[in-house]
Amino acid sequence: MSHLTPPRQLPQTDVDAPDRTTPEEASTASAVDDTEPGAPADMEPTDEATAGATDEATGPTTNAEAKAKADGPGGARPAPEETAADAAEDAEDRAEDQKAPAEALVPRPASAGDESADAAASDPASPEEPAPSSAAASSAARPGWFGWRRRFPRAARAVRVGASVLAGVLVLGVLLVPNRLDRITFESFLRLPVEAVFLAAVLLVLPAKARRITAAGLGVLLGLSTVLKSLDMGFYQTLARPFDLVFDWILLSNAVDFLKDSLGRSGQVLAVIGVIVLLIAVLVVSALAMVRLADVMARQRPVAVRGTLVVGTAWIVCSTMGVQAGGVAIATKGYSQYLSNRVQYVRDGLGDAEVFDKQLTVDAFANTPSDQLLAGLRGKDVLFTFVESYGRVAIDDPTMAPEIDATLKEGDARLTSAGFAARSGWLRSPVTGAGSWLAHSTFLSGLWIKNQQRYRTVTTSDRATLTSYFQKTGAWRTVGIVPGVRKAWPEGKYFGLDHIYDSTHLGYQGPYFSWTPVPDQFSLEAFQKLEHGKKDRDPIMAEIILASSHNPWSPIARMVDWDDLGDGSVFHKIKKEGTNPTEVWKSGKRVRTEYRKAIQYSLDSLIQWVQRYGDDNTVLVLLGDHQPVPTVTGGSTNKDVPVTIVARDPKVLDRVSDWGWTEGLKPSADVPAWGMDQFRDRFMTAYGPDTK
Repeated sequence: MSHLTPPRQLPQTDVDAPDRTTPEEASTASAVDDTEPGAPADMEPTDEATAGATDEATGPTTNAEAKAKADGPGGARPAPEETAADAAEDAEDRAEDQKAPAEALVPRPASAGDESADAAASDPASPEEPAPSSAAASSAARPGWFGWRRRFPRAARAVRVGASVLAGVLVLGVLLVPNRLDRITFESFLRLPVEAVFLAAVLLVLPAKARRITAAGLGVLLGLSTVLKSLDMGFYQTLARPFDLVFDWILLSNAVDFLKDSLGRSGQVLAVIGVIVLLIAVLVVSALAMVRLADVMARQRPVAVRGTLVVGTAWIVCSTMGVQAGGVAIATKGYSQYLSNRVQYVRDGLGDAEVFDKQLTVDAFANTPSDQLLAGLRGKDVLFTFVESYGRVAIDDPTMAPEIDATLKEGDARLTSAGFAARSGWLRSPVTGAGSWLAHSTFLSGLWIKNQQRYRTVTTSDRATLTSYFQKTGAWRTVGIVPGVRKAWPEGKYFGLDHIYDSTHLGYQGPYFSWTPVPDQFSLEAFQKLEHGKKDRDPIMAEIILASSHNPWSPIARMVDWDDLGDGSVFHKIKKEGTNPTEVWKSGKRVRTEYRKAIQYSLDSLIQWVQRYGDDNTVLVLLGDHQPVPTVTGGSTNKDVPVTIVARDPKVLDRVSDWGWTEGLKPSADVPAWGMDQFRDRFMTAYGPDTK
């Protein structure tokens, strides 16, 4: 007996059988007569087609089997709403149907030599052939999504069409979206990317296996470019430049440290895990989207070929005629240009180390005897003071200029009453929005430090800085007032500082003001007590970082009576009265207002300190380190910052009279801007022994 011969069943009319033959009558038919000569007795169906073929060679069938045969391959009659494309997509689910129990399959034909066929038919409890299970038969008739697609064909079709549409929207969105938030407009998505035409053409000419592999690879590439564009958006919003694939990876570790400071260790770990999961999800979804589009085009090949030709022709016409919508060209190859630019940036970055190594060895003062260095400033206290984020926008922007002008005019009046004069100009910073350490090292080293790799290279070299030249003379005690430093700062040794006062060594017991650990007024008062106010001391060269104007500019400290500063506890009440940064950053207008107030506070602190503690030997070099973030600058690419020299001794300012700088604290708009890397050599030349 064949092990696939169905057991005997009770007489029952099969309403689905065209000839109304009962199962018992059908069972008397000879399977041998219908079997094709030479068919092996143990042949089993391996797919839907084989199963259908064996129906005709098989005698008895069960009720469910006859219905499955009548309905066609797959065990169910196709719904009228489904098209040939739907049936093609259902083929992906047929592998699951092959796993259905043997009871659900049409029995294989019995051979003429199968002597046990009758015995099996009369023995429903045969161990070789268990009774068919209704659940198994039902499972065989439910391919795909656990039968959901068969039960709800219209909804299933809507889901399939929606998934394909979403895949297309995702791919087009990645190709068209700019890598800057301020350039994302409605018109930017009303374009025809030539890359979409190219991808469609490539996928259409490839065979099935190669097509799917290529589609998956292209999807991963699109996912990676999505991640890179997202990084670019963040960097443009903060640093007004794109993410550097060669040098900016170190900044990601700084971001992780920031998360730890802000969220704690647990929050840091969860945030990192979330970012990793999101990255993987982006790559997987992009790959699946491309594979789905490739499959859709393969199933609808004639339509896809015609559509690709039409879109390609439209792109050529629009490109040739320069068709635009809202000032944006319809035909675009922006994605290709974006990738090309990124490749060029990487090539430039990889070659930057060699270029910088050559620049590092060029120093006009390297062989100058120490007794001839900075001879024009001997006996003076020289203070190089950086005001965080003090950029040209604070002076030029019409919404801030009136208040800043008033502060600078009042400062000029204060300095004049104390016997001081000032000269001001412009310097061009290597950074915008953030990266103060790059600007500081550029100013002091005389080299253009535009990325973290250059910073690491210069700070581990023997390149002399402006501050280290003061130390080299032996005529000054060199100190650093760096309230923004909250960790070890080994670079301080490179900058030639004899002693460094960070946020933990200034005696401050008050609150943080957002990022700012110590208010500027207190930092300057601490410098007075710790160094400048000492009797019988050597001249001081100090690098002072004023951090109150650091992003996010909320809440802001305000000026108090200098005699009331104490240990800084007075600032607790001031902080409570300040603004909430979360609320401030909901409005760009409020952000600019708070930025302007922060700059005013820093300038007031410094000017009042000079008025209060300055003397004939005080020389102040005041400058901004970089422009603020684009939220304040309005997306301007200008990197100029003000720079001012203040002194009571007229001989000090006479030495820079040929610089063409403006009298007072506010530089004129027509004063040429120098690169910040040029200041070191010009300053040392002006105050060298050969200058009268």
